[in-house]
Amino acid sequence: PAALDLRGEVCPYTFLRARLALEPLGPGAVLRLLIDSEPSARDVPRSLASAGHQVVATARRADGVFVIDIRRGG
Repeated sequence: PAALDLRGEVCPYTFLRARLALEPLGPGAVLRLLIDSEPSARDVPRSLASAGHQVVATARRADGVFVIDIRRGG
């Protein structure tokens, strides 16, 4: 999947950048987000789901970075 590295950033910038990165992708395409802010890792998937996208997977790596896969909605 396409990837967007949002480490070092916090909401609302993480959400805005993720939403902008999803726009040019076709429906059903997956975007992988890398987030190191726990509040953002919690809020961004929820906000993107509310905007019509699907959270495919969420995992936290050993280094504390959250890897979140989002499928673009139609």
